[in-house]
Amino acid sequence: MAASSDVHVRICGQEIIKYDLEIKALIQDIRECPGPQSQLIDLNSKVKEKFGQLRLQIQNLEQMAKEQDKEADKLAILGETEGHRKQMLSNQTAWRKANLACKLSIDKLEKDELLQGGDASIRQRKTTKESLARTSSDITESLMSVSRMMAQQVQQSEETISSLAMSSRTVLETNEEFKAMTGTIHLGRRLITKYNRRELTDKLLIFLALALFLSTVLYILKKRLFPFL
Repeated sequence: MAASSDVHVRICGQEIIKYDLEIKALIQDIRECPGPQSQLIDLNSKVKEKFGQLRLQIQNLEQMAKEQDKEADKLAILGETEGHRKQMLSNQTAWRKANLACKLSIDKLEKDELLQGGDASIRQRKTTKESLARTSSDITESLMSVSRMMAQQVQQSEETISSLAMSSRTVLETNEEFKAMTGTIHLGRRLITKYNRRELTDKLLIFLALALFLSTVLYILKKRLFPFL
């Protein structure tokens, strides 16, 4: 069972790394995207999907940590989970910056087109800016949602670590009680052994006293009944 659990943990970790690399590649594509707006929207849609899959795998890894039997394994996997969360938050920040960079690039392209004149170019610029504003608003809302989720997960991790610490103290206290009980049992065993020896000594003394008494009686009877012997 432990070996199977280790395999699942490793597979989950590999999945997290795979999604992390895919997200980084998509963010780089956004950063280098010259347009049009439809391409940027498509890239952002893919990034959102990958972030959803990444969050699910991180949650699965945390659940596996809670199911570990050994405290050391729990703490190690929880630490790994926290590292993945921080990396995900870093990717979120990079995603937002990449979108801003792409917006600047598209704005520059629109300005160049504006210099060439034409009402069609002006209308396209307005449409692009409105679309970018909506995209920026969606990204901001997504980041706020992720931030709230991260805060909740961090709080849960803190509660889990506190629970593990309390469990450790309970185990240590129980161990001390067992040690005290073991000492008491050893003391009782020594006392019982001592009393058994005392009982054997008492029986031996009684036997010797009884033998002495019988010898005295026999000696007196001999003198009374057979004085000539």
